[in-house]
Order: sequence, then structure tokens, then C-alpha cells
Amino acid sequence: MLQLDKAEIAARLPWAGLVEALRAMFVAGCYAPLRHRHDLPEGGTLLMMPAVGATHSGVKIVHVAPGNTGRGLPAVHAEYLLSDAVTGAPIALLDGGELTDRRTAAASVLAARFLARPDSRRLLIIGAGKVSAALAEAYAASFQLEEVAIWARRPEQAAALAMRLAVHGVPARAAASPDTTGFDIVSSATLSREPLIHGASLSPGMHVDLVGAFRADMREADGAALARALCVVDTRIGALAEAGDIVQAIAEGHVTADDIACDLAELCRGQHPGRTSEAQVTLFKSVGWAGEDLAAAMLATQGG
Repeated sequence: MLQLDKAEIAARLPWAGLVEALRAMFVAGCYAPLRHRHDLPEGGTLLMMPAVGATHSGVKIVHVAPGNTGRGLPAVHAEYLLSDAVTGAPIALLDGGELTDRRTAAASVLAARFLARPDSRRLLIIGAGKVSAALAEAYAASFQLEEVAIWARRPEQAAALAMRLAVHGVPARAAASPDTTGFDIVSSATLSREPLIHGASLSPGMHVDLVGAFRADMREADGAALARALCVVDTRIGALAEAGDIVQAIAEGHVTADDIACDLAELCRGQHPGRTSEAQVTLFKSVGWAGEDLAAAMLATQGG
């Protein structure tokens, strides 16, 4: 059975090819129920994300152990098992963390193809973790960016990420604040429970990409931001069950479930046009879809 570590996965999943693989999966569809959640000792969580396609099946297993910080261990461990959907024979075991980071960023860029202005040049990224790094690289590979500003609650983390990105040719710098003024695209990947992006600060033509809040008690944008924008989600079932930005905005009366214009599959299938004017504010909210993991794992194992 093939085993792929972080470096091998990154090499096998170039951004353009990965975005196209995700587009094809959203068009074709697959069976991918909501993620399974189970409590573990010491406040930990076990997550399982299965998906079944015509030729392959897979499951991502994620252990979240907050107590590992005191043990000097990573708080999150993830693996992905890809199998033959017909025979059940295992094909590959992949590092789940790298797979998740790259497919998450690729999904954001896929949505941005329909929702961001093609001439977008300035990107603000809120957060300085691994997903933020992947987002910066993916957007830089897909848009002719002249500036990538990084803001994080800990300025030293933003500065360190900007430096690493600059070494690889991304025009990155640390930002002094999460002020969205002047940016074409704002992408947020945090675990915030309070809004960092406010509707009153959004400029005409801006695209907002909300990646981080994957639980109903988290949010990165306020209800006014969703009310101002054309709202698109990765999947309706996931967004309405788990996306704090969506769930809380609905509870507060800013929007309703009917205000979600479409999901990513409908964009990819041409059932919704996406952005329809230069001045339109657009917003994409993702919580993660197991079909994305399956598409990425299949691409990474092509050719053995």
C-alpha cells in the first residue's frame, strides 16, 4: 500500500491540477455525509469524514487532543485512507493534515474563480496558521497578486509567515490590523468566536472567503457582512449545520437559509452565474466536504 507524507502530497497536488480535480468532483458528486463526531478523554474529539465515489472510497480520521500542548505534541493528528470502492482493497495512506490544508485552499480558489473579480490584485489573509499559508500560495498561483497582507493576533506569527511566503516569491507582508479597506479579496482562517470582518467595512466589488469557523459557536464575520453579500457555501447541509457565520446570522435575523444563493456544486455545474457585476460584494463560506478529500487523494495517487 502506498504511503504519502506531507512533502510527497504537496508535490503531487499542484494548485492548478488540484483546483480542477475539486471542480470535477463537485460536478460529478459523490456520497459524503456530514462528519461523524465522537468525544474522547480529556476534552478530545474524534472526527471521521467518509466519502464514496464510483471508483474510490476514502475516510479521513482526525484526532483533536487539546491536552497535547502540555505534552509537547501536536494538538491535531489526521490520516486519510483511500481504497478501491468496488473491492475494498486499500490503495494508499496519506498524511491527513497536508491533504486537508491543500484541498481547503483549493476549494477557496475554486469558489473565487466564480466570485472574485478576475483583476483582483490585493489579498488580505486573517490568520497565520498552516491553512493561511496554503491559502496565500493557492491564491498567488491563481490571481496576479501584487500584495498579500497577513494579519494575526500574534504579530510575530504574521511576520514569520510573510517572510516564509516572500522567500517563495509570494508578495507578502505583515499587516498591522485586520482592516479590510482597499483589499480585493479577504480570506480568513481562524478559530475566532467573535467577528473579525464587519459588513460596514466591506467595499464594493470585494470577495470575502470564510474558512476557519467550522463549528456553530465560531464566527469570523458578522451578520451584516452576510446580509450585504451574495452568499455561497461549499455545501448547504454542512453550512446550515456547522457554519457559525451562517447559523448565527440566521439566528440573529440578518439572513435566512433562502438567502444562500447557491452551493459550490451549483456554481461548478453552471446552475448559478456567481458574480454578476463589478460592484457586487460576494462571500464564500466553507466548512469542508469529504468529497474534496476524496478528489485530492485520488489525484495524489495517480500513477502510483
